[in-house]
Order: sequence, then structure tokens, then C-alpha cells
Amino acid sequence: MKYAMVISQTSPELVFNAFRLANFSRMEGDEVKVFLLAEGVELDGIDNPKFDVRGQAESFLKAGGQILACGTCLKLRNSQGSELCPLSTMKDLYTLIREADRVVTF
Repeated sequence: MKYAMVISQTSPELVFNAFRLANFSRMEGDEVKVFLLAEGVELDGIDNPKFDVRGQAESFLKAGGQILACGTCLKLRNSQGSELCPLSTMKDLYTLIREADRVVTF
């Protein structure tokens, strides 16, 4: 199964659980791609001792997952992107959704 996960929030618990699901899905053999949109591109700035968002996101990448981040949303925040938030385009989001079997939004 191919999953597209769109994260547009910065709530530590929500983003933590989104990446937990992404990691679990990878362990089940599914293809998972995450697209960060709107506030979601602020992933690098989420720092909460109860919810290790960065650890979950890094585990996801190590498990073969892919993270993309809205370039316009990054630019609006004066960011060039990062390893966790690589600069992408609306076309990338369109392709990700078009090719997915299921789309999950957070």
C-alpha cells in the first residue's frame, strides 16, 4: 500500500503520533511519503520533552520513508529547508497524492 501523509500542524503530540504511524506503516512494508504543509514545515522547531518528534522523523527517514516540505510555506518563514524539511513544490504534493492509495492528513 502507498500512503501519503500530509502534516500541516505543529502540535508536538499530533506530529509525534503522525510519525509513529508512518514508522509503523514502513515496518509493515508500506511505502510512505510525508508532505509538510503550512505550519507543518516548522517540524525542525518542535521541541517537547514528552514527544520526541525529531527522533520519530529521523527513524522514519532511516526506515526508507520520504519527507517533502512546501517550498512556498518555507519561504514565507524565511527558511531554506533542511534534511527533515527538504524544499519541495506543489507539483510534488500533487504527484504524491495522485500516486497514493490512501491520503491521511494531520
